[in-house]
Amino acid sequence: MKELAMHVYDLMENSTAANATEVRLTIRDSLKDNVYAFTIEDNGKGMSPEFMARVTDPYTTSRTTRKVGLGLPLIKMNTENCGGGMRLQSELGKGTKLEFWFQHNHWDRPPMGDLAGTIVMLCAAHEDIHIIYKHITDQDEFVFDTDEIHEALDGMSMNDVKVMSWLKDMVQENLVAIGYND
Repeated sequence: MKELAMHVYDLMENSTAANATEVRLTIRDSLKDNVYAFTIEDNGKGMSPEFMARVTDPYTTSRTTRKVGLGLPLIKMNTENCGGGMRLQSELGKGTKLEFWFQHNHWDRPPMGDLAGTIVMLCAAHEDIHIIYKHITDQDEFVFDTDEIHEALDGMSMNDVKVMSWLKDMVQENLVAIGYND
């Protein structure tokens, strides 16, 4: 994957496939500390220790539609190639926490890409899941909480094209306001 936003999308889709009702994405974007760090936490079904031991093998997947799963192996490889790393914690019946980070200024670190569009697309596709996205920079932080958005929309669907466009613009404007970095 050429953009971090696509990695985020793929990895958060793992949470939705694990029957999570809440998914939290936190991004720490610090030029001062030279780190681009991501945490995805969910309250899904979790993984057994045996499955977790094999999860970064591309031929290990819980999917029945294909025999490979590339999300975690790719992010692990990308982080390690960019002065970063990955940590995974999971407990059956409790959920999963994935942390991965990059050296911010590493020349091989993929660009962020369309993060605002990715967040809105995930939220619109999974309106029944409580998604909380927090982006922290050296200047400030921004929080996008689907419970608050649903309340503001007063019954309108996030799937409406005009709503999605408005939400994407709102997320993008807030990211610019806190000084996020691509």
